[in-house]
Amino acid sequence: MCDIGRNFCDSCKGSYTEIAIPGRVRHCRVIVLNMSDYEHGRHDVLFKYLEIKPLVYWHIFDWTRSQTGIMVTYHLKVAARHFQRHKIFTLINVVGLSIGISASLIIFLIVNYDFSFDKFHKDGDRIFRVVTNFDFSGEKVYNMGVSAPLPEAIRAEIPGVAETAPFITLYQMNVEIPAGAGMAERGFKQQGNIILADSSYLKLFNYQWLAGSPEAALQGPDRVVLTSDRAADYFPGSSPNDLIGKTIIYDDSLTLQVSGVVASFTGNTDLNFGDFISMSTLRGRKYITENMNLNLTNWEGTASASQCYVKLAAGADPHAVEKAITATAIGHSLPDSQDSANKREFGLQSLSDLHFNATYGNYQGNPITSKSSLYGLLTIAAFLLILGCINFINLNTAQSSRRAREIGIRKTIGSSRIQLAGQLLAETFLVTLTAVLISVALCPILLNLFSDFIPGKIRLDLVQQPGIILFLALLTLTVTLLSGFYPSMVLSGFKPITVLKRQATSSGSTSGSLWLRKSLTVSQFMISQFFIIATLVVSKQTHYALNKDLGFRKDAIVFINTPSKNNTESKKRAFAAKLARIPQIALVSRGGEPPSSYQTSSTDAEFFDGKNNIKLQLYLKFADTNYLKLYDIDLLAGRNIRQADSARAFVINETYAHLIGFKDPKDAVGKYIEKFNGDKRMQVAGVMADFKQESLHSAVKPMAVIISDEAWNSSIFHIALNPQSTGDKDWENALGSIASAWKESYPQDDLNYRFYDESIAALYTAEQRTSRLLTWASGLSILISCLGLLGLAIYTTSLRTKEVGIRKVLGSTVMQIVTLLSLEMFVLVLVSFIIVVPFAWWALNSWMQNFADRTAISWWIFGLSGGLMMLTALLTLGSQTVRIARSNPVKSLRSE
Repeated sequence: MCDIGRNFCDSCKGSYTEIAIPGRVRHCRVIVLNMSDYEHGRHDVLFKYLEIKPLVYWHIFDWTRSQTGIMVTYHLKVAARHFQRHKIFTLINVVGLSIGISASLIIFLIVNYDFSFDKFHKDGDRIFRVVTNFDFSGEKVYNMGVSAPLPEAIRAEIPGVAETAPFITLYQMNVEIPAGAGMAERGFKQQGNIILADSSYLKLFNYQWLAGSPEAALQGPDRVVLTSDRAADYFPGSSPNDLIGKTIIYDDSLTLQVSGVVASFTGNTDLNFGDFISMSTLRGRKYITENMNLNLTNWEGTASASQCYVKLAAGADPHAVEKAITATAIGHSLPDSQDSANKREFGLQSLSDLHFNATYGNYQGNPITSKSSLYGLLTIAAFLLILGCINFINLNTAQSSRRAREIGIRKTIGSSRIQLAGQLLAETFLVTLTAVLISVALCPILLNLFSDFIPGKIRLDLVQQPGIILFLALLTLTVTLLSGFYPSMVLSGFKPITVLKRQATSSGSTSGSLWLRKSLTVSQFMISQFFIIATLVVSKQTHYALNKDLGFRKDAIVFINTPSKNNTESKKRAFAAKLARIPQIALVSRGGEPPSSYQTSSTDAEFFDGKNNIKLQLYLKFADTNYLKLYDIDLLAGRNIRQADSARAFVINETYAHLIGFKDPKDAVGKYIEKFNGDKRMQVAGVMADFKQESLHSAVKPMAVIISDEAWNSSIFHIALNPQSTGDKDWENALGSIASAWKESYPQDDLNYRFYDESIAALYTAEQRTSRLLTWASGLSILISCLGLLGLAIYTTSLRTKEVGIRKVLGSTVMQIVTLLSLEMFVLVLVSFIIVVPFAWWALNSWMQNFADRTAISWWIFGLSGGLMMLTALLTLGSQTVRIARSNPVKSLRSE
């Protein structure tokens, strides 16, 4: 037992305790101050007077910690009892916050994933991709590639560039691993992410070498360096050192030796190349450059396959380097290649911009993510969180009258405002923590539910991703403060004497808090109605894009890309002949890309109208004589292209005819384009109707359809199927016959076909995803708002039970009572609608400007949104107002 005695200090008049602790110093004097003495600093004088050792501090803070622990435990117990007494309101708060937090967690995973791309590279802020910007008479064209000789000139002539890494992206290739060392022969079809490079590329991006020499691995021809992931695919179970000298055959003709293995990047990256073939391997392999239309010595040509990265010296100015590169390219180019109408400049695209900039594009299979889309996702998450917080604030301030007596009694017996606020914040913290735990549990389910929208690599792993724990902790703290601060200040601010005299307002709120609650309710419905309007507008524009007449036929058309290797003209003709014999096929055309696609070719075209030379960038579609007929493109004047027209005549579109000065298409027929693709002179054989060459985001461009005369622009087969009979399997049989014909012509390659209407729909993938996302956001925002409205309706009707009973006794009908109880909420919905309409119109009209061809933002969209919100509010309120209006007034009037 401790010998405890109370004493009084003559110095500071503070109390202290002498404690004899068995097993230690017999009468070790330990001072325990009450909190008032400690907070007012009186301990300093006492310690000095008694000459207490620093040990006393430990005891004081130990006591403080123990008291804090007791208070926290007490707050949690009181909060648990409060939740048990108010189950419905607690459930509404938890569900509302869970929805907002779940959305925030999923969106955080998406945004964190996208913003993490290529952030791990050493000196990544100094690494840039050299890109080419064209200006053809005011029309801007952008290319991720550069002239093939440019990288060497940059390396030799441009100051401020520390390292230069040229490379060439190759088409998909078939890869064969010969049998040997106990392994059977293995083959990989259409393998992507293969590039031609030298050691500078691997050095620039600081690859970790697992086998081979960094200096010599890519020095000679016929060598290839593999990443560890690609090596594991080609040679499963082999160590990196065992792979040196192994043989790999690319496209049946490139026999290469493995000269090194580097570790694959572990971070998220768009530079996911797996095979690095030495650049010198190009020597003597003309078929590669011919199939890619790549000229390694041409300064005027630009191919997207020929690329270059540079690492700037520390402190170098990127703009100065851009100007120096442009000046160097002009100095090496032909004198007439750069004039006032056509300009070419080189820019530096930062590595951090690669994942987000669709202007220049990305590499094989790597999607482009718009930063504006990510910011939009963050905005949606913030709105849903705010809706959940508004519910919490509204319901807690509305219930203030029920807690006023409790607050008054606790203040009377000595609780401070800080203690009461802490109690109320503890309740908010428990609700928020519960919502966070529910959200974490739901996250894997939601990731699976939206697997077609969310990248497959995104996952929730609290062990491997400590940043998520930090995010959840900050989110819990933020939501707790947002939701609980104002209600805690309101409730803890009640005066005990007013409350205990029952002078608190019937609503439990001051005038200020009542107006705040109304304002927050209006804000809720504004957010919900904005989401509804946005969903309707985006869905309307997407439907318009998918169903608009694009100027060509798109249904029942299949197109097939034939192989790029060993695909002779005789093979193509034989395959075309086999297709023509299939009865379900109406027509076959062979050429380049279909009418609407993002892959286009263009060239300079100059027309002399008698006074001026009209020089424009003319876009090209390579085709045969069946192309216009198959796609049902109208011919407005003149004739169709003929096989003999390859270097003499073509068909232009109506837009180009107008741009060169012909209002009537007939007047353009027979005229000559004096300079076409250099020195050619082409005659206008006919004028076709305009059609959409890309998505509706882009305007119609000047275009010509020209006969295919090269292997690389005549390798796509366009197949029009006959209409399918009702209940028959004509198209299925046709596809089976096409597959058989393909196997006979190209036995080494897999058949990949696609219906053209699906390709058109793919042009609007982003809009379709946005529409789906907004639909979910609208549904969730309406659900959260309705939960809050339901909670307020439950509380309000419970307060007015006696009033309703009296009105019924006096003769009020059920409809009159329902109208009375619902009118205020309907007014708030109407106010929110009036406020949100102009803002929504402005925001969505700005979004629609991204489309060159767009539908109108119709008035009925706003009317439908307002009506839907009114109907939703009516159904939500009706569940409570009708019940209370139909209740027996006798029960409400005799109850206390």
